[in-house]
Parts: sequence; structure tokens; C-alpha cells
Amino acid sequence: MPETKQRRVVITGANTGIGYFTALEFANRGDHVTLACRNQEKAESAAAKIRAEAPNGTVDTATLNLADLASVREYAASAPESIDVLINNAGVMMPASRTETEDGFELQLGTNHLGHFALTGLLFPKLADYAKITTIASVAHRQRPKIDFDNLQLERGYSAQRGYANSKLANILFALELQRRIDKAGSKVTSNAAHPGISSTELYSSPDGLGSNKILAALAPIGLKFISQSARAGALPTIYAVDVAGGGTYSGPTSLFESRGKPGPASMTRMAQDPALAAKLWDVSEKLTGVGYPL
Repeated sequence: MPETKQRRVVITGANTGIGYFTALEFANRGDHVTLACRNQEKAESAAAKIRAEAPNGTVDTATLNLADLASVREYAASAPESIDVLINNAGVMMPASRTETEDGFELQLGTNHLGHFALTGLLFPKLADYAKITTIASVAHRQRPKIDFDNLQLERGYSAQRGYANSKLANILFALELQRRIDKAGSKVTSNAAHPGISSTELYSSPDGLGSNKILAALAPIGLKFISQSARAGALPTIYAVDVAGGGTYSGPTSLFESRGKPGPASMTRMAQDPALAAKLWDVSEKLTGVGYPL
């Protein structure tokens, strides 16, 4: 990866998994990295480890709960000016039963998409002229999700897998639509998306995600040994998206059906590239979050 001058980098959910190793990489380069996390104690512990391993960079933490729009607004108001890189990384995956955010949204859509939609919009005035925004999606967006605007919060017929796939499809739709709007506004900011392939992270054991299903939580570590790559390797597509990929692109691992390997351009479904669907999701997201974009 190319060397960079010191930048101010904000990464959500960076206390563990691919977010942690992304933060470690940028700190190693000498960047100033903020770990914006729900659990402040875990964030401080992760920051201490990064400082010890990457003394050339600077690391701080901030409390951010993407499942609570009040927390999103509070963080955005206190965030520093001139952010060079914003990485929308945090997420939850497949809680066994339907759960809601503080604002009444289905947890996966509310955290993975709506929380990041609101955060990015609120931080947009604080982005540097050539800032880069990378939103983390998933190969799960290929699992035939259906964004039903009449049942967006899955109040009828909840499916953990569909909810997760919907939220990851929403991540790509958002990232690409944001770039379209940036282009129309003539801004120099860029927005793209990336996915980590199948990477071994705490998402598979999280108590508010897949870990809430005891059977799947027990089987996941066994299956991951055969099909997954490390969280460190899973961070490479994110770093590639920030360093190499342009706006409106999608990056991921390039081997074994994009489950692992060196980073590069990734494939998207036609639905993920549908500008009409993206525009409709954007309008609905603005109404649900109450956050508009200064574009």
C-alpha cells in the first residue's frame, strides 16, 4: 500500500475485527485514528494495543452507538473538523429474533445502514475537500434480498438472514448513490464500498447478532476454520478501497468466489447498482433519520 501523509481517520466499530486491523494499518502509517465505538471500555483497550504496536500514529476513542440516533448526533457534534477518511465499518449480523434500535428500527437495518447514513450526513460538513468515505458491505448482499418499502423494518415475517442481506444491500446502494450526488454537486469527496469476504471476526459470536442463536454460534467456529480468512486479511479490501479504488466502486477479495485473497474490484448484483432503488432508499432514509445532506 502507498505511504500517505498524516490524515485524520474515523472508523466506526474499530475495537475489534476488520475495523481494528484497518485502524492499526493507518496508525502504523502515522495517521491520527479515531475508534468510534459503542463500548468505550473496549475501544480504550483496543486503542492501547494499537498505540503500543504503532507508535508513529496517534489514536483516540469516541463513544458512538449507531443504534441510537441521539448518540450519532452527539458524536457528530463533537467530532473534529477536517476529517480525511470516514470508514463506516461497524455492524451487527443476524440476531435470532427481531430486535429494535432505540428509534424503533429493525436492528440490522438501523445499525448497519440508517446509523451510518445519519452519521455520514451529519459529518459531511466536517469532511476535508478530498475526503474519502468507504462503507463496508458484504457478499451477503447477493443472497436475493428484497427491500420491501412496505415492510422495511421486517415487522412481518422476520428473517435474520434476509434482514442482514437487506442491510448490506442498503450499504452498497447508499455508497453509490452518495457518489452520484457528490458528482452532481461538484464535490471532490469520494464514496465507495468494500467487503471483507468471509473473515473470522467477533460478528459470529456477538450476543446481539449471530451469537444469539446458540446452534449457529457453536457451528460457526468450525465452519470458519475451513472457509474464512483472518480478520487482518479481511481488512485489506477496506484499505484498498481507501488507497486505490475510486468513487462509486466496490472492492473485495479476489479469490475463491470473493471469500478470500488479495483485494481488488468486486462484483455487485444488478439490484445493488439500480439508481432508482438507491434514490428511493435515500429518500426513505432521510425521512426516517431526519438527516439531510448539504449537497
